[in-house]
Amino acid sequence: MGREKELRGEPRRPVLLVDDEASFLLSASVTLRSAGIPSILTLEDSREVLPLLEKRDVAAVVLDLSMPHLLGTELLGRIRQEHPRLPVIVLTGRNEVDTAVACMKTGAFDFLVKPVESARFVSCIKRVLEMNDLMEELSSLKRHLLDPHVIRPDAFSGILTASGKMNAIFKYVEAVASTGQPVLITGETGVGKELFARAVHELSGRKGAFLAVNVAGLDDTIFSDTLFGHRKGAYTGADQAREGLIAQAAGGTIFLDEIGDMKESSQVKLLRLIEEKEYYPLGSDLAVRSDARVVCSTHRDMKELTASGRFRKDFYYRLSTHHVHIPPLRERLADLPMLVGHFLEETAKSLGRKKPAVPKELETLLSTYHFPVNLRELRKMVFDAVAQNRGGVLSMESFRREIGEHLSEGTASLSAVVEGVAPFSVDGWLPTLREAEESLVAEALRRAGNNQGIAAGLLGITRQALNKRIVRKRDAHG
Repeated sequence: MGREKELRGEPRRPVLLVDDEASFLLSASVTLRSAGIPSILTLEDSREVLPLLEKRDVAAVVLDLSMPHLLGTELLGRIRQEHPRLPVIVLTGRNEVDTAVACMKTGAFDFLVKPVESARFVSCIKRVLEMNDLMEELSSLKRHLLDPHVIRPDAFSGILTASGKMNAIFKYVEAVASTGQPVLITGETGVGKELFARAVHELSGRKGAFLAVNVAGLDDTIFSDTLFGHRKGAYTGADQAREGLIAQAAGGTIFLDEIGDMKESSQVKLLRLIEEKEYYPLGSDLAVRSDARVVCSTHRDMKELTASGRFRKDFYYRLSTHHVHIPPLRERLADLPMLVGHFLEETAKSLGRKKPAVPKELETLLSTYHFPVNLRELRKMVFDAVAQNRGGVLSMESFRREIGEHLSEGTASLSAVVEGVAPFSVDGWLPTLREAEESLVAEALRRAGNNQGIAAGLLGITRQALNKRIVRKRDAHG
């Protein structure tokens, strides 16, 4: 009878090693475990393989061709027939081209000749596992994206939205959260990137901690010490060893905020952590293995950074295995009533006041604003308004004042209207001043929902001046 041995490790499907040589099974298991692949099953008797596969799901089979009882070539055909999606790596002690070709035609994933180099063996197993992960991710994506509902809405309870675009992002996050691969979260300042990082951690099912650190502006030494820790005597003042955040996030998630500002030397170290699952504490020559999941975020344009050479392309593409882009508030204005109501309640409670009523014009006013700092800015505006409010209905004065200050800083909003409504080329038709003015007024009224006070604010004129232009246009067109 053969023996079955499971080396328990991370909760992934095991790799099954089948060989009648116990010494090979032992050395191969040690090699894979040292490379960070601890989930292994071993069998010495080829007759036990098919019964095992009927009751146990495995990631791949490493199969020796020359075994007693049931030959490896026959077993390969049976496995491919009964488990067509299961990758099989064939091992043989003879380098025979005809045998290799026959095995590959039967459906073997790869063909290795004994004695196989450890590096090639490990590389082959990792390729199989990566392929399996990719297939599982595709299956998960299909399942989640075709389902109209978010399966775990509780994971997104801190993100208030009624937007279909945001709902699609939730489903994507659900699909990729359990893969263990890096996640890059992009979006403007204040859109809630850390909330999405926490949702990834919550949905991943990881039992370890969620740790967050802002890496913007950290030099390489501080970055390395913060993430990887140091050994005693690593530098002057290092009187004792200290664990870094990566070690503290074991079995959990490390969230690195503002990754776009990371120094290149730090990028190289983090790339090694992601690809090799290991790192070096300061002052140590021994690599430490890590199973912490890496999630990063930035408000920067990563494609522009890589194109300019300020961010390594290999690091960017490895980092963005899964990419979540969060739209700005101005692209989901339907969320404004819900967000304003939430921030009003939050602010009133913190100030010990009764929640004021919301004037119906407030939503229209806010919908005309571009919110450069997104939810963070909206929360601040609501807090200021409630703090200054003295009546039962929320005053719009502080909102008008703050939005007006931004509009008065330049002519950006007017330029945007011209570009969107009355574009013209250098050689083409040029509108008259009267035509341009009428276009601007019409667009301002459209954006303001025909509220003349708000439209006047957008145009940077008084309500009376706007009213004169409206009357003049009406008289001119009869």
